[in-house]
Amino acid sequence: MNITVSTHKLSGYRATLRTAKQLATPAVKLVNRTVTGRMPDVQITLTNPRGMAELATLAEVELAGGGVDKRVAQREERHAAREGRSVFGRAVPLADGSVLVLINVDRVESPGEFAITLVHELVHAMQFSRKGVRERIIRDRRHCFNIERQSRRQSREQERCHDEEEREAYSREYLADHIVPGARAA
Repeated sequence: MNITVSTHKLSGYRATLRTAKQLATPAVKLVNRTVTGRMPDVQITLTNPRGMAELATLAEVELAGGGVDKRVAQREERHAAREGRSVFGRAVPLADGSVLVLINVDRVESPGEFAITLVHELVHAMQFSRKGVRERIIRDRRHCFNIERQSRRQSREQERCHDEEEREAYSREYLADHIVPGARAA
């Protein structure tokens, strides 16, 4: 498993990047030990809400197999940008089997918040490696991009599984206290 940490469309965040690099390896090791699944290669990118929307949409178009109508992709990017203002982070599976973890630096104000966000998103990265999860996500993305319709049953299953995965990720945020003592107290 390889871990890379970088920035996208940010300048002047050298200290934040340094902190991210210091916290990434212990966070990956901790989540890998405590969560069921196999940790894929992880690309951690620090960015702003607009950059999150851009990178996530590009990754999802590639995951869906390409051939997406430009207007549909732009609509999804606008939706992601609106949602991205209030989101701390986002994990997106990539077509090559790795995971892109996007961190919104406008929302993450301390190393403790960064550790909590990182642990949460790394739990999602572990979930992507489980049987059937990646295929379900690809099917949902293909539906969102109007490539291939999914049935109502599949749509309800996606929503139910997504809610379960979110609950699991929130329940593991306590692990951030092992990386940055007192992270959840802040």
